[in-house]
Amino acid sequence: MPIRSLRLWPLLLLLTACARTPRPSAALANKYHDPINRQIGTAQDERDTAALLPFLTNANPAYRREAALAFASVQAPAAVPGLLPLLRDADPGVRRAAAYALGQTGDSTAVDSLRARARLEPDPVVRRYVYEALGRTVTRRSLPALWAVGALNDTARVAALAWGLSRAALRGVSSPEGIRQAVLVLNTPKLPVRARLLAAVGLSRTRGYDADLAQLTQETLLRLAVKDRSYAVRAAVAATLGKIAALPVSAAARAAGSPAATLARLAVKDRDYRVRLSAIRALPFGPETYADSRKAVFYALSHDRAPVALTGAEWLLAHAKGESGPLLAALADGNKQASARVRAALLQAAVRHASPASRPSLTETIRKRYAAAPTVYEKGFLLQALAEDVTSFDFVRAEAAAVGPSPVVAGYALGALLAMRRDAAFPAARHPDFAAAMRQALASGDVAQIGTAAEALGDAKLYPAPQPADLAALRAAQARLQLPREIEAWQGLQQALDKLEKAPKPTPSPIATARQHPIDWAVVQGVPLGQQVRLRTSKGIIILELKPNEAPGAVASFVTLVGHKFYDNLYFHRVVPNFVAQGGDPRGDGNGSAPYNLRSEFGDVQYEEGSVGLASAGKDTESCQFFINHTATPHLDGRYPIFAQVVGGMDVAHKLEIGDQILGVELVK
Repeated sequence: MPIRSLRLWPLLLLLTACARTPRPSAALANKYHDPINRQIGTAQDERDTAALLPFLTNANPAYRREAALAFASVQAPAAVPGLLPLLRDADPGVRRAAAYALGQTGDSTAVDSLRARARLEPDPVVRRYVYEALGRTVTRRSLPALWAVGALNDTARVAALAWGLSRAALRGVSSPEGIRQAVLVLNTPKLPVRARLLAAVGLSRTRGYDADLAQLTQETLLRLAVKDRSYAVRAAVAATLGKIAALPVSAAARAAGSPAATLARLAVKDRDYRVRLSAIRALPFGPETYADSRKAVFYALSHDRAPVALTGAEWLLAHAKGESGPLLAALADGNKQASARVRAALLQAAVRHASPASRPSLTETIRKRYAAAPTVYEKGFLLQALAEDVTSFDFVRAEAAAVGPSPVVAGYALGALLAMRRDAAFPAARHPDFAAAMRQALASGDVAQIGTAAEALGDAKLYPAPQPADLAALRAAQARLQLPREIEAWQGLQQALDKLEKAPKPTPSPIATARQHPIDWAVVQGVPLGQQVRLRTSKGIIILELKPNEAPGAVASFVTLVGHKFYDNLYFHRVVPNFVAQGGDPRGDGNGSAPYNLRSEFGDVQYEEGSVGLASAGKDTESCQFFINHTATPHLDGRYPIFAQVVGGMDVAHKLEIGDQILGVELVK
């Protein structure tokens, strides 16, 4: 598989000014034709709090708003005293931006001011932002501030509460009363879809359900799971039903319906594949429910689309302890329409659950398929399957050490070795061989291998007493990395070192500054609002619409890379069903990057179906990899930049699988 070389980058970067960009339209010009907005945008990119603060008191409300939005990305606690007065600004857009920035900053000192504003705010949209900011700033102690702001006497105020409850729950801040409030929200008539979704997502992310809370939520969840009009709400509800399905409930609750039976029905009959998929993930696996869950999973394997079938195979991998290995292998053989990933997952389940007598023949079957596998990704799936059999250690180790045209296979192989080592059946006599393989990986210079080796060495269960030679190997590997391009590998090594050396707090990452790759405002100004991009894939065409107002640096980088044909012939290397399809990595394994990092731009937008975001290894580490959302994902809001939206070909995006190719990317003229 050809891998794009990065040696041409110095020349390409010199040619950036010559990159072809679309001509701006006066009617559709983005906001960065205004020099003051460019000044604010530059200060945001440079994380220059001192330069931004004066704009918060500018006479022009447009600039006060832009400065507040800039602080949503900078996230400087020093800006909080300047943002709080803007909650009372005469302009509702400024109040909205200030609330958003305070939520993004997450400073708990803002709670009292936000709670006071929630009581007084007359604009329902701004009020929603205030509640959301409360959800992002409350602590467990101040959580009641969310619902102690006065009577919830209208639907708009209840919807705003849904935003706040969800944001708190996504941060792990919840309580029994918070769960009760979420149920009240979900039972409010004519509640907007987004509010219902957020309340449902908040419940799905809440920990600590007991029998009483399960009984409280069950009737509402069972109704929404079947009747709600939104697929996203039904999918989130399914996840929560999975949490309470195994809990004891009263006879009255059992009479109202069974979470397990409802999940089994959703897994087979719901009209949206994303709900079926979520229901399968949530299916219980106890002795009383396994038969019904198994029936739903086997139906999905034979009758449903690839993402649902894959989820069924993964459920069997995790829970099918009583199944016959040969039977599971026969499922892989019998379904010729299944994708390579589904077949490999079934084979992995077969090996994991096989008897000692049948395991050798299953392993041999996988090795034969491996030899004939046509792509590096299929080989990777099969290496994951071989990780279930510790007798395959030498075979997998040889693949990890092999030098080939693509790093994908070696990366999967080393991950399989780590999975083997974590297996309780891994023989103690092979511990030195595993340690030698990890040292070899650290010395290889390959970022994927280094990352996996660092993960292994940082695992106290595998290395309870670190040796000086291990620490020296980690430091030597870290010293050879090229920053900022290999920041993720650097972070993995440093996390391992911090664990092994028992550092009192994590070592900060050496984040690249704006100076190493400033925003090219000439390129930004050449991107009008509504600018579309044609993404040609091996599954079909996807049309994106860029968002220069919300993410100018990301858009400028993407447009420049498109002009250099950077993305042509790359692959989608990561697909998580009902979550994202991710591509744009020049290595093809998720460890590649452009030679520069970008600063995170957290515009006032939310992750919906078709949102296109930039992958990162933490704040201010984005580069060239992007992902397309399959569904609304509120937990990503304000954490990953959104720079585009799918406006055509979303059906193609849902069909993408690991190994599908990006044939070309062009701006639509």
